[in-house]
Amino acid sequence: TFQTNVLSELRKWKLSFIENLKQEREKHAAHVKQLTNETENLKELLRNYEISISRKDEVIMNLTRALERQKEKVDLMRSFTLWRIQHVEAKQQEYRNRTADRQFRLALMKKVWTAWHSLSEGKWKEKVTKACQSRAEDVCVQLTNDYEAKIAELTAALEEAKAEVLRMQSEREQYEGTMKKAFLRGVCALNMEAMTIFQAK
Repeated sequence: TFQTNVLSELRKWKLSFIENLKQEREKHAAHVKQLTNETENLKELLRNYEISISRKDEVIMNLTRALERQKEKVDLMRSFTLWRIQHVEAKQQEYRNRTADRQFRLALMKKVWTAWHSLSEGKWKEKVTKACQSRAEDVCVQLTNDYEAKIAELTAALEEAKAEVLRMQSEREQYEGTMKKAFLRGVCALNMEAMTIFQAK
């Protein structure tokens, strides 16, 4: 009958509605579970990021400390080398002063001998004067040779000290370049690690 058909259709519609409701609940539960999993994955990724950033900060701090220690070492070496140069130059100046004083005294002696020779008479006094003059000239030549040899020695020491300064400056520049490259490699390695973590997720 019509009433029976209507009731039958209502039961079918009710069953269909209940089934649709059940399916929607299952979909909703699956969606909630998916969101929960994604949230956990994001939390894990965030933790990995925090660890990676912490490692990067540690690497940067270590490199900075190493650079500071090397800078202190280079500054000490430079100060010591400058002191050596000043010491050599002071010794050179002192030797010049002593040599100039001896040259002055020898020149004065020569003048005295020359004056005495002009006042002396006779062959004996002339011979003595010539001998003294010759001796004074020999002494002057010897002192001049000694002075030039000492000046050459001190000049060589000064050049060696200057070369040492240039070498240490070059080593410092090479070390700073090496540390910068190492720093960049460390940063690149951390970035690659972070990218690997992203790609894995």
